[in-house]
Amino acid sequence: MAVKTQYSIATLPGDGIGLEVLPAGTQVIDFLGGLHGFQCNWKLYDWGCKRFLKDGLMMPSNALELIADDDAIFLGAVGAPDVPDHVSLWGMLIPIRRTFQQYINQRPARIMKGVPSPLKDERANNFDIVVIRENNEGEYSSIGGRLHTGTAYEMAVQESVFTRRGVERVMDYSFNLANTRKKKLTSATKSNGIIHTMPFWDEIFEERKELFPQIGTNQYHIDALVAMFILDPSRFDVVVASNLFGDILTDLSAAAAGSIGIAPSANINPEREFPSMFEPVHGSAPDISGKGIANPIGQIWSGAMMLEHLGEKKAAEHLMHSMEAVLASDVKTPDLGGKFSTSDVTAALIDQINSDAGSFTQDARGKK
Repeated sequence: MAVKTQYSIATLPGDGIGLEVLPAGTQVIDFLGGLHGFQCNWKLYDWGCKRFLKDGLMMPSNALELIADDDAIFLGAVGAPDVPDHVSLWGMLIPIRRTFQQYINQRPARIMKGVPSPLKDERANNFDIVVIRENNEGEYSSIGGRLHTGTAYEMAVQESVFTRRGVERVMDYSFNLANTRKKKLTSATKSNGIIHTMPFWDEIFEERKELFPQIGTNQYHIDALVAMFILDPSRFDVVVASNLFGDILTDLSAAAAGSIGIAPSANINPEREFPSMFEPVHGSAPDISGKGIANPIGQIWSGAMMLEHLGEKKAAEHLMHSMEAVLASDVKTPDLGGKFSTSDVTAALIDQINSDAGSFTQDARGKK
């Protein structure tokens, strides 16, 4: 099929297994592009902990200017044992998310056929949840500090920041997403113990739901909510949460779905004034880095979310269909109980995409 559309993608493998799973994702997307008539121009950057250890910066001072006009950002993983986590996070991911107003962090999780889950009964058939995490403010602010460091009087203060605009926009996005799914939205709170920010969050949730009368709503305190994610996940469809609570809920949902290695995420600027960023939930996994056994599915599923965001909805649907077929097969990496490598899973997925092409393209050549 002739190429109709080209996309400029800032490509950030990062650290650890990011250097292994991101190339798997680009390989799969390139093959899809050949079938669906688009091409991604991957602009590769060596930003990450290795650069920090050499130059003292996770990325160059003009990094955001270099990628501001790209159509999307495709990220592998960030982090290394010899670089403190707060240095790697605040030196790269947080500046990208905040400067580009990626205030929506969208993380779907569902239990797929062939993926072993800790949930063994009917709950496994009802686990299909999307958590919308507020991604720019909340508990992860840079406001605070340390006093009397190294003395008996040492103290640390960390401020949470919740703005009306920030809370309203993440809730409105969540209501609109719920309207495209099962028309159910749950809010995560802790207003019985956190007496300022969480009642503020609850009040705005009550206000915004009046604008969406077709959406059924409820709210849970975060401690009860994490329990119900496991005990009765059928209660939930779309869940909106603050930065910290969303972070916790999404790792829990990924583990319940069978492996954090398959979990995707999207850092979205809904207004499209800036590029959005797509990355797997898993970290850099230094314990398995370089062994060739990292699960590429989280990266590839993130790629499907990127394609949908770019408007390549048929290609995204094709990729998800083929990905689920491979997950249902015996071709799995060790985290899912298999014995296959990253490259084995990638090759199997490309074969499956090719086999499924007739159902998703009008001009499937049937050849690699």
